[in-house]
Amino acid sequence: MVAADPDAALIGLDEPVLIDEWQVVPEVLGAVKRAVDDDPRPGRFLLTGSVRAELSASGWPATGRVVRVALWGLCQRELARAAEGPSPLGLLFEGGVETLSSTSNLVLRDYVDLALRGSFPEVALQAQESLRRRWLGSYLEQVVQRDAALAGVAADPHRLRSYLRALASNSAGVVEHKTLYDGAGINRLTAQAYDGLLEALFVTEQIPAWTTNRLARVTRTSKRYLVDPALLGPLAGMSSRSVLRDVDQLGRLIDTFVVSQLRAELSAVEPEITMYHLRQEHGRHEVDVVLEASDGRVVGCEIKVTAAPVPEMARHLIWLRDQLGDDFVVGVLLHTGPRAFRLDERIYAVPISFLWRP
Repeated sequence: MVAADPDAALIGLDEPVLIDEWQVVPEVLGAVKRAVDDDPRPGRFLLTGSVRAELSASGWPATGRVVRVALWGLCQRELARAAEGPSPLGLLFEGGVETLSSTSNLVLRDYVDLALRGSFPEVALQAQESLRRRWLGSYLEQVVQRDAALAGVAADPHRLRSYLRALASNSAGVVEHKTLYDGAGINRLTAQAYDGLLEALFVTEQIPAWTTNRLARVTRTSKRYLVDPALLGPLAGMSSRSVLRDVDQLGRLIDTFVVSQLRAELSAVEPEITMYHLRQEHGRHEVDVVLEASDGRVVGCEIKVTAAPVPEMARHLIWLRDQLGDDFVVGVLLHTGPRAFRLDERIYAVPISFLWRP
């Protein structure tokens, strides 16, 4: 019916109208455009579909008529059926962390298991580990074999896979681009094309460095992440058992997992909040995540694999607080232990599970 007459198909439907997998009949976008031109009330249509369709689409008639919202995977707040509660980011920017007295019953192994399940619904909701591994392997094969060609990127599947593995091994790290593409056996231009493809497919993301004229000698190199921590399993050879025996792997996995939870919250909060990282030259001071609101207020986050945080672990947050003054709302040291408590003025140790059970 939609293919035969997309304009007629939209008439008389209860609003808001959800059009899922719009790319099956791309002409429906033109019908939505005409419907919105005739009646510009906002919120009449929700359009969802595959990002792969946009990579191959010849045109996009909805320019100026839609607001794009990235649909990330399932975060733990959704999986825990807690998405109707208060946003953890809202609590941080409102100073609500001061009232926390809750405890967490999760231990390090629990966080590792949650991270390796990731946010793909087919994986996060799948109880059988062997099926999760096979699904993730199949997904990666599609990325390197089919999606590159779809996007017009002349990719050698073997080299694209090697580049993905290099990115996975450095997820949550500040690494020189040359180190990555040399390790994958490709040149800079090819790596840039791969970066564009993988970011368009929401496989990887670069978190920009936060800069301000109040801080000297701050690096401008972005921090690279795999969007879904579950992909670290097949790409970097991580399993629950191996990660718990490798400090470097463990830190990267937990950092990637925490950032995936924060990323999912950003598109749902008001006012707009942007995520950065902060690193001075030679690593003198380094803050894993800097969240900046549109009004200039800042929340700093450190991610530590420890069940017993101490004030010394928050020294970079304390430094950032002292540099920013009143613009610094709060600093949180997100850890794998059971309790939330105060470390210093406006600096708190908080279990990672605060991000879905505030």
